[in-house]
Amino acid sequence: MQQRLEQQDLQLAERARELAQQQALLERKDRELALRQAKIEKINFELARLKRWKFGAKSEAMTAEQRQLFQDTVAEDEASLQAQLAALQASSLPETPKAPKAPPRKPRREALPQHLRRVEHRHEPEDTSCGCGRPMVRVGEDISERLDIVPAEFFVHRHIYGKWACRCCQSLKQEPAAPEIVDGGIPASGLVAHTLISRFVDHLPYYRQEAVNARSGVHTPRSTLAAWAGYAGAALEPLYDALKRFVLGARVLHADETPVALLDPGAGKTRRAYVWAYARGELDAQRGVIFEFCLGRGGQYPVAFLSGEDGAWSGTLLTDQYAGYDTAMDTRVYPKRVAAGCVVHARRKYDELAKAGTSPVAEAAIKRLAQIYHVEGNFAGMPADHRHEGRQKLIKPLWEEFKLWLELERRRVPDGSSIAAAIDYSLNHWEQLTRHLDDGEVPMDNNFLERQIKPWQMGRKNWLFAGSALAGQRAAVVMSLVQSAKLNGHDPWQYLRDVLARLPTHLNSRIEELLPHRWRVRELSEPTST
Repeated sequence: MQQRLEQQDLQLAERARELAQQQALLERKDRELALRQAKIEKINFELARLKRWKFGAKSEAMTAEQRQLFQDTVAEDEASLQAQLAALQASSLPETPKAPKAPPRKPRREALPQHLRRVEHRHEPEDTSCGCGRPMVRVGEDISERLDIVPAEFFVHRHIYGKWACRCCQSLKQEPAAPEIVDGGIPASGLVAHTLISRFVDHLPYYRQEAVNARSGVHTPRSTLAAWAGYAGAALEPLYDALKRFVLGARVLHADETPVALLDPGAGKTRRAYVWAYARGELDAQRGVIFEFCLGRGGQYPVAFLSGEDGAWSGTLLTDQYAGYDTAMDTRVYPKRVAAGCVVHARRKYDELAKAGTSPVAEAAIKRLAQIYHVEGNFAGMPADHRHEGRQKLIKPLWEEFKLWLELERRRVPDGSSIAAAIDYSLNHWEQLTRHLDDGEVPMDNNFLERQIKPWQMGRKNWLFAGSALAGQRAAVVMSLVQSAKLNGHDPWQYLRDVLARLPTHLNSRIEELLPHRWRVRELSEPTST
């Protein structure tokens, strides 16, 4: 009996040791699982942050080398994190049931433009006889299309001027030479327009254009290309002045500015200059934008521009609350001018805090502004009076509620904090930020003009700097006309080619006919091969 009890005790002790070992093993497994799960969460966080950097980085703010290094680094980091994540997920983690995935959608390919020339290639069987010996009947066809390209083709216009003489009177008749933008030069209006578009739309410096043209066997030194652009810029000046008058004829204007490097030969480096931009209101039926190259960012520049040739401009000016506009908008001097603020600039201050994840108040403010923008979207395309009525009924109560909420939250947040500064910005500029409530023609923000300035931000990373103040203003002339043409739905090359062909013989008193909002496509005769 005693021996049996001892054996049971030994078995119980052995069982207890096994249970203790199993418990220790389970605890170790739990720790490993928890550690692995923490690693997965960390990697997922790093991937999410990497995507924010990847899609949120302002590539136009980097040099070409920095942008390439940034892209390479992001690709390397993303691949490394994905590999680590796959390795962890492939390890002995307990599988959790996954929700059934919907079948992947087949990507829908956009149809090729109908205006493109089609070259047909027909494919038919060599033998259309059936195996039974009878002839087969064509019952249909399948069509597939592939996009192709022929590189830009240079061609030559040959102008042949016939000479007619009278043997009796000894007189001679001959048509005068057709005037061109570059008098006595070789480029036609199409080539000059192409040079301008390559420079100011595609942002190709002249030395790159020289290399591109050389591939077609055409020698165009960069100095020659620059000279053509200079002739064209001078010829476009009257049209630029007319565009300025047209823009200043609007009752609602956008205004903004962006820095551009200007070469300072005396100092052997560059200095900062600015391009000031003005556009007719986004809600205006007629579109137009104009740029002015200035040596600084002081208030004297908008004051001079808004003075205009036909008297001081009056109306509502939508800006980002930069103090440089204060002098131009001083109601004591200009009582007929009204200042409006950009709601997006106020929103960005909350957005920066929300992305950092440090302010629930900022996140709540963004949701309230999103609701306001959602309601505003319902008024797209409406006449100004209907939009004003809708804003008063639906949006004004949201703004009033938003203001009360901001004032309450401001008392709760500490002075000197980032969220306090964001709220103060909104409350201090409340009248300007809500100006659109009183006028159906005033947009809520300045995003429209910021999109028009984008080409300057992209271009300055390619041509790096303006060589002189004259070169900067010449760029402003061309880009004003090009951006205005794009706003009115025109192809910029087609517009410039036609305008440059007309200008030498066009009456200056009718220059407004060539402005982008009035210009109509004119078919030019195609060259005849010889």
